[in-house]
Amino acid sequence: MMELNLNRVDYLQVGITGPKTMQVLPMTSKTQKVVVGDCDGALRCFGLRKGQVQDVFQASSKSKLSHVVLGGQPGGARDRIFASSGAEVKAYTKKGKNFLTFDTNMSEPIQSLYVEGTDLFACGNFAFNHYRDCKDLNFYLSSDQINDVVCLPADKMGTVTPVLACKDRVLRVLKDSELLYEAEVPGPPVVMELFGNTGGDEGNEILYGTSDGRVGLMQIGQLVPNHRWELPNTKRSGGILCLDSYDITADGVLDLIVGRDDGQVEVYSYDDTDEPVFRYNYTGNESITSVKGGIVASANYDEIVCSTYAGWVFALTTEHLTKEAGPQHIAANAAAVAKIGNLKSELEGLQQKVSEEREKYQQTATSKTAVSAVPIFPINDKFVLNKDDASYSLCLELQSPIDNVLLQSDVPVDLLDVDKNSAVVSFSACNPEEGNFLLATYRCQANTTRLEVKIRSIEGQYGTLQVYITPRIQPKTCQLKFYPIKPLSLHQRTHVFDENRPHNTLTLKGQFSLTEIHSWLFFCLPELPEKPPAGDLASFQFSSTFLDTQLDCTYRKGEATFRSDNISTISILKDILSKEATKKKIRLDISYEVNDESVPYTLKMIHPKLEYQLLLAKKVQLIDALKELQVNETDLSFMAPEYESILKESEQLKEEFKKQPCHLERLYGMITDLFIDKYKFKGQNVKSKVPSLLELLDSYDLDALLAFFENCS
Repeated sequence: MMELNLNRVDYLQVGITGPKTMQVLPMTSKTQKVVVGDCDGALRCFGLRKGQVQDVFQASSKSKLSHVVLGGQPGGARDRIFASSGAEVKAYTKKGKNFLTFDTNMSEPIQSLYVEGTDLFACGNFAFNHYRDCKDLNFYLSSDQINDVVCLPADKMGTVTPVLACKDRVLRVLKDSELLYEAEVPGPPVVMELFGNTGGDEGNEILYGTSDGRVGLMQIGQLVPNHRWELPNTKRSGGILCLDSYDITADGVLDLIVGRDDGQVEVYSYDDTDEPVFRYNYTGNESITSVKGGIVASANYDEIVCSTYAGWVFALTTEHLTKEAGPQHIAANAAAVAKIGNLKSELEGLQQKVSEEREKYQQTATSKTAVSAVPIFPINDKFVLNKDDASYSLCLELQSPIDNVLLQSDVPVDLLDVDKNSAVVSFSACNPEEGNFLLATYRCQANTTRLEVKIRSIEGQYGTLQVYITPRIQPKTCQLKFYPIKPLSLHQRTHVFDENRPHNTLTLKGQFSLTEIHSWLFFCLPELPEKPPAGDLASFQFSSTFLDTQLDCTYRKGEATFRSDNISTISILKDILSKEATKKKIRLDISYEVNDESVPYTLKMIHPKLEYQLLLAKKVQLIDALKELQVNETDLSFMAPEYESILKESEQLKEEFKKQPCHLERLYGMITDLFIDKYKFKGQNVKSKVPSLLELLDSYDLDALLAFFENCS
């Protein structure tokens, strides 16, 4: 198999860009044109001639461009450019003629857009609108936030089939204004593309990318979906922001191109199997907001054109940028000399402009009428729960370099190591009695525009994480961001519930409305929509990312029922909901049913995790002694195979142990809470017996632990 070698070439920089705001136009000559929209409302279409960027046209809108998509006749070339700004959609020909300005009259700004023939699909955060020939045709109100929309090709399907990617880990397939069915995916889907740009042979295959870094292929059937494959995020890379299908390997088969929010661009090939195989990786230092394959700079040389959050448009090209010696070398030098000359004159112009603006600023600053203004800088932030390691990823990205980031928390949280993080962290002394559990400062290296921090919270303890972000700009300024740490922070939304597990049930009755009980649950649990779903009854399911226990919430006006196999989850909900009701002066009737089988069941679920962590801790403790033995003894044939493997894997074991600070203490804490909560529901206080429990855990045995839980009344 041919090795893929791609070289980066920077084309230009525009304003800040969002996902799906760059497209490569269809081939009309030997090369293709690129169109990109930014948050300043500027739309720019350009091509390259002799290595120089040449504008085809520029257009502007009053507010930021949220989406730039291509449209055209069904089955024909997609060479019409559609750009959404606010609630308005403007359309341009490939030469820049504005042939359509359409005000959708939507009540919220357009967040995602798709065009199929004369059909236009526009979505806000929750509302889906379908227009045909600019006339309102269908409407659907989603129960959770819509992240993206596509439509299966009408010429293949024979009907219009829109698909919504929603934040609650679901693809919603629509027919007219009705929901046909829901298809659950392994993470919150952020972006969708038609497989192979056409939806596959039958036109019903969709690629999706999730915020936790997974990519999958879904076949949309008439009544049920078919999950074809899913690429797990084993390397813990960033979330997916963009996808494309293009034959960058030139083997006659379209490849899968993936862009991530941690700056990675990946190429996957389809070899002999349906599932794609990893081929190439490029790592940048900014979020990749769009990726598109094409031939832009030089005829016959394929490229992956990328746009970044900070507005850079660059390509990863198959063309060799260093020419071989000979006649071609002279031509390359001539082109390089011309390019360097242009860059020099451009740089001189910019330096002159900076000098003039600096002088103007100095004059204004010293005048008596000067008013001090704090410069506002946009922050691209993300605070998401990762299922794989039950931690939160806090990602911060700025257009200008970050100087430092200060984290302060009024609840206990652990900071976990992030391999890609080059910032220097220092901790300051905190006084928990004053409600201050964490004070950490990340000092970033020069030109760092993106910082990622991993945080693990403790369920039952809730509060706020405050983040102070200071960029390297003058005058010195700082922005404050708030991130809630919820009582059941390690739970994630799911759409299945195993009725066969032993459950504990909590029932609340009282004079509360559906909106009130939903707002209390929104305070308790992540990934819930801010507003309750339409209808008289609401039902949501959750699973614990740490323990794999489950929770079912079903509620209506005046009554709510919660079921979980983990009694601690029920205990936390009971305490928090009681407090929230007391604040509103609402009297609650609380009843509960405790299933005695649920506690041993939960302990058995904790068992493999606890056993693994204890074994890991023991192995790490043995490493130094074994290494000393290795130095002193020449013949190690007497050593047992398990000790040999510890020596061989010593670095990996240390690294893993280092990445799991307080993991063992966490598991001990969960078992202790389980013990206290079990007897709390029986009306007994067993806190005095906790030291005996901890002593038992130090010489851990599952049967002895189960016996202790059973016979401690």
